[in-house]
Amino acid sequence: MLLLALPASAAAQTPGPAPSSSSAHPAPAPVPVYGYEVVQTFPHDPTAFTQGLVIRDGVLIESTGRNPSSVRRVRLEDGVVLQSRELEPEFFGEGLTEKDGRVFSLSWVNGVGFIWAADDLKPVSRFAYAGEGWGLTHDGTRLILSDGSATLRFLDFDTQAETGRIAVTLNGRPLRKLNELEWIDGEVWANVWQTDYIVRIDPASGQVVGVIDLTGLLPRDQVKDPLDDVLNGIAWDAENRRLFVTGKNWPSLFEIRLTGPR
Repeated sequence: MLLLALPASAAAQTPGPAPSSSSAHPAPAPVPVYGYEVVQTFPHDPTAFTQGLVIRDGVLIESTGRNPSSVRRVRLEDGVVLQSRELEPEFFGEGLTEKDGRVFSLSWVNGVGFIWAADDLKPVSRFAYAGEGWGLTHDGTRLILSDGSATLRFLDFDTQAETGRIAVTLNGRPLRKLNELEWIDGEVWANVWQTDYIVRIDPASGQVVGVIDLTGLLPRDQVKDPLDDVLNGIAWDAENRRLFVTGKNWPSLFEIRLTGPR
């Protein structure tokens, strides 16, 4: 049962059993839970507090938090940082996405976003948004931003003005702590902060339509701080159908393949 498979923070947000009366609506179908298998393992900078991750032309583009926060281009095969741009000390870096040669990245509490040139990470401009910034992706026409709540926000690509919002629910209840985002085959995939789970979200309804359980992906003896060094970072290579995931301060980045559902 999905209710049992989820961590306490998410399970507490799911409804209890439907009342046993003739007027009760049928219980919704269980949300499928997927497992994984590791295809390849790559080195990853163990000091990178990963906040956002994409892959472009075979090179990873990653944003990191803490001080100094950065955006960087990283060689997939060996984890070597090819280029890095540090944010000013007042900014705690957050999520990141790329579209048509522009990299968009967020800061946590400053309400300031950054636009960089994808090829060399030269700064292009900045933009403002309300509230906190956590994760960022796009659907080809809109930026999609998470802020740690159960809401996803849509922003105009050119003006970065907010154009809409949607509430994310799991089994009819709000699902909070949505963090790093990736757009994959018409769905928003989101890390749920401080868990081993990625959720697959229907962007039209906000409903979670699948859960990916990545428990055990990084061996426990390689996790230095279980509260901080958590799963965070999803990159989808659409051309080659490859899925990469990592975490904050993880020494490895993994190419994985989904299994199941169960």
